Amino acid sequence: MDDKIEISTEYIQLGQFLKLANIVESGGMVKIFLAEYEVYVNEALEDRRGRKLYPGDVVEIPGMGSFDVVKES
Repeated sequence: MDDKIEISTEYIQLGQFLKLANIVESGGMVKIFLAEYEVYVNEALEDRRGRKLYPGDVVEIPGMGSFDVVKES
């Protein structure tokens, strides 16, 4: 089962998303995390912390889970 991460804005950047999902503790850790771990957005490998994520996107991190980006209701 995918975890749903709610956003209240039109989009969220990948680095902000990783913090919101409690995968990293701070923005400074995002760059290191992306260098050490594979992160897939909609099944495509992604290493840009500024990548915009929109509701409906799926972020997968092998060994950590899969996360759906959803619009806050």
